[in-house]
Amino acid sequence: MKMVGALLAVHREAAGYTQRALAERLLISEELIASIEQGRRPLKMDLAVQLDDFLGPNRTLQTAVEHMPEVDLVPRWAEEYMDLEREALTLSWYDNQVLPGLLQTPAYARNVFRNDVPALTEDEIELRVAARMERQEVLHRREPPTICFIISEVTWMDRLGGDDVHVEQLRHLMELATLPGVTLQVMPVGRSFHAGLSGPFILIETPDHQRLGYTEAQRGSQLIADPDEVSILERKCAMLRTQALNPYETKGLLENLLGEQ
Repeated sequence: MKMVGALLAVHREAAGYTQRALAERLLISEELIASIEQGRRPLKMDLAVQLDDFLGPNRTLQTAVEHMPEVDLVPRWAEEYMDLEREALTLSWYDNQVLPGLLQTPAYARNVFRNDVPALTEDEIELRVAARMERQEVLHRREPPTICFIISEVTWMDRLGGDDVHVEQLRHLMELATLPGVTLQVMPVGRSFHAGLSGPFILIETPDHQRLGYTEAQRGSQLIADPDEVSILERKCAMLRTQALNPYETKGLLENLLGEQ
């Protein structure tokens, strides 16, 4: 990704454009150009084609993208969601397997990836941890999104990486719960009612107020745009918010868990 980014910078400068000027000509964000050139964000094929046509480097960028090693890429099935997440006005997130990626510490994320099958190399793990940490910048945007996290208590009970990682993660959750626009709720175990038995999902509101859903399964995902299907997920989320502990009760549970350590 750094090599492709450096290649883009060379062609941009040779054509006489600043990052801002190029972004304005292509009607994309300056931040996107900067992130690609710094190797923090992958260059996607549609933009590579557009850049090659505009800058005239004889398909150089397209060829580079075609030959990117898979380890350097966000899984293609997740790329569209990642783009939506960066710009979202609101996110409503329910998870019952692991803590949402936006809430994970580096140590917790590292141990999530160490449980992948087949096993990843240490280099692959570190690349994925770095990408996950970069995603968390959305929480600290100048105008951050409004995000509701509803998380199964089961994910808080798991001790991926051991006790030290577990305690650090709980403290991190306490800190994140104080951020503007972030609401944290836990769904306790032992409930006799539960609207999320079908599995995790995310609801997204885009800057133009389009409402979308997103679900992940083994080796793939689904972006949901059909209004009827999105409405079903919205009703599930509304029910989960009434069934889960409220934010104040959730904070109390976190304090109790930390007090027991």
